[in-house]
Amino acid sequence: MKEINLTAKIGVYSLGECTEIEKKLIEAAKNVTSAAYAPYSGFQVGAAVLLGNGEIIVGSNQENAAYPSGMCAERTAVFFANSSFPSEKVVMMALAAYYNGTFVKAVTAPCGACRQVLLETENRFGALLKVLMYSGDDTVYSVNSIKELLPLSFGEEMLRKE
Repeated sequence: MKEINLTAKIGVYSLGECTEIEKKLIEAAKNVTSAAYAPYSGFQVGAAVLLGNGEIIVGSNQENAAYPSGMCAERTAVFFANSSFPSEKVVMMALAAYYNGTFVKAVTAPCGACRQVLLETENRFGALLKVLMYSGDDTVYSVNSIKELLPLSFGEEMLRKE
């Protein structure tokens, strides 16, 4: 048997080391956590996306008593951005989570379904999508492409009949 090692390149820095636009995007993600509808888990997630035209679109998680019927913040923001500005690429996303009166100290990363949607967004526009994941202790994890968080991903090339 042969083994391969897959690695991810993840930047780790403090909020103070972020660029002004990164800080603005993280602040938008933090602010929109208050718009989350999370009566079951209490876990409020905010996502903010920066479009190629400079527009910032936000989204929050929306729970439902029938759990699979809810929607994550990342997909809420990306789907709204893609439907409102279909020709504008998503260039960056920031995530933050709020729980029990404080921002979550663990870094907030996208779930598997959201990673797949972000991959589709990258592929759709042929451009990398930088993801900033905020933690309540003002640490930021950063990846320059969702592929760092989704190795061996499933994309349109898998659907080609050859």
